[in-house]
Amino acid sequence: MPLQFQDKVVLITGGGSGIGCATAIKLSNLGATLALCDINFDNLEATAKLCASTLCHLDDVDVGSTQEVSKFVETVVSKFGAIHHVFNCAGVNPTSYPLETTTDEYWDKLVNTNLKGIYNVTRAVIPHLKSGASFVNVSSISGLRASAQQAIYCATKYGVIGFSKCMALELGPKGIRTNIVAPGYIDTPTNAGIVKGGEAVTRMINGNALGRLGTPEDVADVVAFLFSEESRYMNGSVVEIDGGIKMSSTTSG
Repeated sequence: MPLQFQDKVVLITGGGSGIGCATAIKLSNLGATLALCDINFDNLEATAKLCASTLCHLDDVDVGSTQEVSKFVETVVSKFGAIHHVFNCAGVNPTSYPLETTTDEYWDKLVNTNLKGIYNVTRAVIPHLKSGASFVNVSSISGLRASAQQAIYCATKYGVIGFSKCMALELGPKGIRTNIVAPGYIDTPTNAGIVKGGEAVTRMINGNALGRLGTPEDVADVVAFLFSEESRYMNGSVVEIDGGIKMSSTTSG
């Protein structure tokens, strides 16, 4: 039976580009009502045009801001009456720095978005969820494997997994599931390797058994499955979406 999301409201952070945008399009095609946020409103509007067959609410939100997140969630519930699924996708990709040259500003930027952002959204949404709801949170292969000169990014992505597994334990008795996706080398505009280009892209392509970069759609398909009833006994799972990663120091995204 094909996945169906009619009468389901799905909240997606980071919906303006990459994996968040692809997931919005996927769920729109499956009938979901969407609540999308991003720090770039123009990008959100572009996503909404690609989801023209469904009802969307758009808002520019810094997920690291408790106040902005709370206002967004309250607006979504007021407008649609419920939230059924949450895709915590907003994140900042890494820039490689030796630890001794890492700045407080860089730490704050990554931690506030990649980790505190999930905390803010989760805390704001929980009071509005009922049994059958679910979360999917975005970690990374860098949440499972360390990378030199990416200590701060790895810390946030390892943190996402730990936080999400605690969510699964705490919310599971209420019938609310939490799962995690850990993408590998995905072809998105903000992927550090894509930005570098050239040999960095070649290393990523050669860095997994399938010999290609992943696409945002590859991740979106897994997210839709994790929201569906077909994954009803998955809770606290980490799903690696990496094409069969090899042991290497290639930059992840």
